[in-house]
Amino acid sequence: MTVTLNPYLSFRGNAREAITFYKSVFGGELAISTFDDYHASQDPSDANLVMHSMLTGDNGLTLMASDTPRPREYNPGDNISMSLSGATSDEPVLRGYWDKLIDGGTVTMPLEKAVWGDTFGMCVDKFGIAWLVNIAGAPS
Repeated sequence: MTVTLNPYLSFRGNAREAITFYKSVFGGELAISTFDDYHASQDPSDANLVMHSMLTGDNGLTLMASDTPRPREYNPGDNISMSLSGATSDEPVLRGYWDKLIDGGTVTMPLEKAVWGDTFGMCVDKFGIAWLVNIAGAPS
């Protein structure tokens, strides 16, 4: 089993600048997807904002970041989530974590098939911690 837990930072319009800075600090490989890449922008002015970015350092460090689109609330200081991710083979474990995290919490996006092919969901646990759960889709 290879479930990964890492920080996920949220920004308002400067996620690309921030994650590029972190790459200059930590090195590694950086992947960036925009809202337009997945046709997920409700507001055309958000199309080129970062929907998801992931910096994978040579030392095992992983940092994720995205921009918060305008319709969603953004509060600096509350802009970090915990991201749990794993492979399809880890799905029973990840769904078990999900079920426990939502007990007494709030589902903000149901755990279901996402536009990028993975199973994805977001919630806030009963202690106010935001969580993202991503189960990688089967390789094509």
